[in-house]
Amino acid sequence: MASGGSGFRNGTRNTMRNSPSFPVPKPTPAKSRNGTSIAGIRRASGSVAVNDDAGVPGRVRVAVRLRPKNAEELVTDADFADCVELQPELKRLKLRKNNWDSDTYQFDEVLTEFASQKRVYEVVAKPVVESVLEGYNGTVMAYGQTGTGKTFTLGRLGEEDPAARGIMVRSMEDILADISPETDSISVSYLQLYMETIQDLLNPSNDNIAILEDPKTGDVSVPNATVVEIKDQNSFLNLLILGEAHRFAANTKLNTESSRSHAILLVHVKRSVKGNHDRAVSVSCENGNASSLIKSFRPQMVRKSKLVVVDLAGSERIDKSGSEGHTLEEAKSINLSLSALGKCINALAENSSHVPVRDSKLTRLLRDSFGGTARTSLIITIGSSPRHRGETTSTISFGQRTMKVENMVKIKEEFDYKSLCRRLDIEVDRLIAENERQRKNYEDDIERLRDNAQQRIDDAERACQIALEAPTQCASEEITELKELLKKETASRRSTEEENRTLKSQMMHLKKSETASNTELIKLHKMLEDEAYQKDKLEEEIAILRSQLLQLSFEADETRRTLDRGGTGKVFPGLDTLMTQIKNPQLRDSENGQKASFAKLFEQVGLQKILSLLGSEDSDVRIHAVKVVANLAAEEANQEKIVDAGGLTSLLMLLRTSEDETIRRVAAGAIANLAMNETNQELVMTQGGISLLSLTADNAEDPQTLRMVAGAIANLCGNDKLQSRLRSDGGIKALLSMVRCGHPDVLAQVARGIANFAKCESRASTQGSKVGKSFLLEDGALSWIVKNANNEAAPIRRHIELALCHLAQHEVNAKEMIGGGALWELVRISRDCSREDIRSLAHRTLTSSPTFFAELKRLRIEC
Repeated sequence: MASGGSGFRNGTRNTMRNSPSFPVPKPTPAKSRNGTSIAGIRRASGSVAVNDDAGVPGRVRVAVRLRPKNAEELVTDADFADCVELQPELKRLKLRKNNWDSDTYQFDEVLTEFASQKRVYEVVAKPVVESVLEGYNGTVMAYGQTGTGKTFTLGRLGEEDPAARGIMVRSMEDILADISPETDSISVSYLQLYMETIQDLLNPSNDNIAILEDPKTGDVSVPNATVVEIKDQNSFLNLLILGEAHRFAANTKLNTESSRSHAILLVHVKRSVKGNHDRAVSVSCENGNASSLIKSFRPQMVRKSKLVVVDLAGSERIDKSGSEGHTLEEAKSINLSLSALGKCINALAENSSHVPVRDSKLTRLLRDSFGGTARTSLIITIGSSPRHRGETTSTISFGQRTMKVENMVKIKEEFDYKSLCRRLDIEVDRLIAENERQRKNYEDDIERLRDNAQQRIDDAERACQIALEAPTQCASEEITELKELLKKETASRRSTEEENRTLKSQMMHLKKSETASNTELIKLHKMLEDEAYQKDKLEEEIAILRSQLLQLSFEADETRRTLDRGGTGKVFPGLDTLMTQIKNPQLRDSENGQKASFAKLFEQVGLQKILSLLGSEDSDVRIHAVKVVANLAAEEANQEKIVDAGGLTSLLMLLRTSEDETIRRVAAGAIANLAMNETNQELVMTQGGISLLSLTADNAEDPQTLRMVAGAIANLCGNDKLQSRLRSDGGIKALLSMVRCGHPDVLAQVARGIANFAKCESRASTQGSKVGKSFLLEDGALSWIVKNANNEAAPIRRHIELALCHLAQHEVNAKEMIGGGALWELVRISRDCSREDIRSLAHRTLTSSPTFFAELKRLRIEC
């Protein structure tokens, strides 16, 4: 098959054929010596037994795994916050919408970028593998954007590093360790779905395999696929290498080795177990009467289960991947099959009467995995780059819908016909010989028992004769004693019956009382519900009245101001509509979304009218107005308009004059959004923004307000032209003063600002500018930097490590950094940092600095 934009991972193709199967000869019916039919015994105990119960419900388990950033993302996203925040201890994930708002999602497992391959296997695939070993079908599938690590998670062989082994290799290791080679067997098929065609990766000439469905059970199979029996781990690894060599891949902008097909690994496990019930086989004699019961035994049962591991091709956008020509057609086919899978998941999650399984061959192959009888585990892979937030959101939504799918997990067992026949033949021959021995022993025992019985009869007759001749006085005393005991037992029984009748009467009375109490309780519950309904209704009316009163008050104030100025009518046409939408919560909630509401207000009312409300005497109006401006400032297209209309000056004035914590917090957030533009940064500095932000930081205690202020200063720290002015206006000291809060989000923004400042200083020194000792060191930031260089929070630690590396690149800072303990942290970063680019930067800095190199040599430390 020709391929324009893609090709095989290796250039070789090998052909593998199934081993032939041989028919089992039918046994010839035989007769035992006593006339018993051996074939009759087989028919009595050799029927098939299939466990086809209704099964137990099992929800699809979904785990999410975050891919570490690559080198390109580390450069392009250095000054921007990640769009994803993980909370693995709570099994939650936060998807940021803007600087202060985010959506939270719950999953079965949340795996960070530092999660090992072993941990991923244990929490995602190992429960499924254990179920397969117990006789259930199982599925493990990976879904996500292209380049997020699906093939790394599932198909990594670990030839160079055993710790990097993927789910396929680790699953086969556990299966081989648990089975018995004498009684069990494992067979493997490896397929790919390419351009809606099923191809055999183990036999490339078999490139159009059909899918068959059992009309009775609905099971899906691919009977023409190559099946190879596995004996050890090495043979399985060779099959995976062979299959990966034939799988289609291509180079795109998002992934240098992007899979262009869906890979499906089928592992069939056949295990022998003992039957659940003993079976007894009776043998009939020639006269038709049952003569004896053959020793019961457990028939051999066989459990056949299947493990399906699916490595889906990554979803991609054409404008980002740069696909064209044949690669574009491959991308369309991939997206169509993933879209069909999404429709099936939606239908199953919503309990729809129709599930479009036949829209794609992928959904037909996975029919048992979603809504079927298999135990299914899904792992979705995502990235944290804000550039791919749309793809990340789509992947998370797919995982959330999949968590609603329920499977009915059940096990199927059947008899092993061949093994049962062989065991029956051996058992019948043994029973025939044993029957002959027992017949001879039986005749001997009958003769001996007859003699013993006659002897006992004679002894009994003599004993009875002696007993009849003895006196009867002892027997009469025993009879009298028994009569007394009988009278006592009769009286006790009557007393017990009377007590029982009394207890029954009391029980009936208690039941009547309980019924009356339940009736009264139902009446009280109904009255309570009515009261609650009336209360809610009154509260709604009160809210509406308050909103109307606030509107009337505002209109009266505006009218009074207009009359005082000698004007007539209202000041701004359409202002009533603006205030109604800003101040009335019910109208705000009725909009399709917050951004749509602000955009509509912006178009209908105008920016000047919105900014004029920032100076309103009504604090509630100011709060809502500044929120509108802050949300408009989050869009890059609105920032220049806001600054040109004097919005930046108004926001800084609110910071200077307002005492309301909410207004200061939202105003600081709006300034932080505007400060992301280099032109606006100079305006903020010119209008004394650093002094106002520092004053706000000193007076604020709310962590969210401090986070907004720290974010604004951190954005300003990334401008090379503002270094001296920012330091002289107290920007660095303001950043360091906010660490008193201790909140992780605030500390992350402080660390980002320090990293941006150090990066600018390092850039200036490398460009040949004469730069003295770092302003950060002069303002006492070194002790806090060293203290938090190994912080548990990944964002704080990453920025601090970058700041240390940039500070160490300037030789003037070396001696003070050595005295402050920074040298040890640089050595640790060069050895243990999880990010390779920071680790290499620290190593290069230590070896290129004469001061650091001399100190390491003096301390006999190898870097």
